[in-house]
Amino acid sequence: MANTNNNNTGSGVGFLGLLAILFIGLKLGGVITWSWWWVLSPLWGPLAILLVVILSSAFIAGLVAGTRAVKGEKQRRKNKLN
Repeated sequence: MANTNNNNTGSGVGFLGLLAILFIGLKLGGVITWSWWWVLSPLWGPLAILLVVILSSAFIAGLVAGTRAVKGEKQRRKNKLN
């Protein structure tokens, strides 16, 4: 009986990894004259996007919390005056 268990884990080089390898090859071959920052951007680009999303989320959460705190303080002052 043949083993029909296919455990494909998908480990391997992804699209961005292949793109980085391609860019490095083109840079070393003299085909492109880009800065190394742009050549390696497929490697650091997703991390930079994630960092922007996290910082934006933290900023928005801070704004929401600050707005709620101001509304709560206004309500306390209003109740104190009455």
